[in-house]
Amino acid sequence: MSSTRSVRLALLGCGTVGTEVVRLLHEQAEDLTARIGAPLELVGIAVRRPGRERGDLPVDPSLFTTDALGLVKRDEVDVVIEVIGGIEPARSWLIESLRAGKSVVTANKALLAEDGGALHDAAAEGGADLYYEASVAGAIPLLRPLRESLHGDRVTQVTGIVNGTTNFILSSMAATGAGFDEALEEATELGYAEADPTADVEGFDAAAKAAILASLAFHTRVTAADVFREGMTGVTAGDMASAKEMGCTIKLLCIAQRGDDSVSVRVHPAMIPLSHPLAGVGDAFNAVFVEAEAAGPLMFYGRGAGGRPTASAVLGDIVAAARNKLTGTRAPSESNYARLTVRPIGESSTRYHISLDVAERPGVLAKVAGVFADHEVSIATVRQSGREDDAKLVIVTHSAPDAALAATVEALSRLDIVRSIASVLRVEGGAG
Repeated sequence: MSSTRSVRLALLGCGTVGTEVVRLLHEQAEDLTARIGAPLELVGIAVRRPGRERGDLPVDPSLFTTDALGLVKRDEVDVVIEVIGGIEPARSWLIESLRAGKSVVTANKALLAEDGGALHDAAAEGGADLYYEASVAGAIPLLRPLRESLHGDRVTQVTGIVNGTTNFILSSMAATGAGFDEALEEATELGYAEADPTADVEGFDAAAKAAILASLAFHTRVTAADVFREGMTGVTAGDMASAKEMGCTIKLLCIAQRGDDSVSVRVHPAMIPLSHPLAGVGDAFNAVFVEAEAAGPLMFYGRGAGGRPTASAVLGDIVAAARNKLTGTRAPSESNYARLTVRPIGESSTRYHISLDVAERPGVLAKVAGVFADHEVSIATVRQSGREDDAKLVIVTHSAPDAALAATVEALSRLDIVRSIASVLRVEGGAG
């Protein structure tokens, strides 16, 4: 491609992120031209309602169309930008674009986590670029370091806070002593939580991002279906108080770990010590802690959501794709040579924090300890408090297979001396 003409863009979607992409293209046009070596030209925007009022958006209204497929098929389009979300029809549009040799920039974490392999295959078939920095952790430059900067190293673990809504809720609970429902209500009022927060609080959003991170870090295709997922709606103010007593806090974490010939990927709430780098990540911020054999520990931190931060990541990918178009080069292709198996959660080693309401009578502790011994789970610490007719036991285990710990909890629930299992939380990062 000659640098005498523009690099032409087709935008699919003009919602919160799409409008900010348009604004940044307009505001930074001169700088972007200098960085790329040619101007960027927006030649079409696919939307559901072309006539919708969009305020002072700096764009010619004639660019809007409802024919997304027709737009991506136009011969003059060089780069397709997708910020609609969802699986279909986005998947069909992007595969069509990639097979035709058009570069794709997408923020669609759900699609990448469910069927990213099909997109990568289409990119290879068409000799096109596929960029998706904005799909995980918003403006934080994270995927490119995993995809390129650490390509000469061996990443062993990725641990992250990748959902701002849940982090705001848990941070509020830790700071104020509020319960989950109260903190969720605050998050909704402030605009951090959607009217239906299920995707966030039940861990679906984080699981999709965990799959993308694991795929890049471990050179293995991992889908959202491979990720163990547990939401954080069961975390209570009492759990937060117990964590504080242990010098910990609670975060919804995505954890991807590499073994010799397998990987494990999970999303769940966990206690971590206050000394852990992720413990101090508050409000709606995101952070990802990467551990690599040669580089050691690395921390990536910043705003993980919002129209403008996400658009910043999209623009970075657009610049890269446009430069490649001008020079006739390509981005690094998918690296999935390792083809590691994904371990089920039961085979992952973890630790548990278990809070039990028990009858206050002689021999209770011995019976409870016997259940742990029967399942070959070692107890690290026990704390007991009680009243005249009942007591509470708080037990933290040593590391053991998750399946053994789950079986221990099930057996405890059947003891006549156990009135209820108040809470069960995994423990990470050396806490306890």
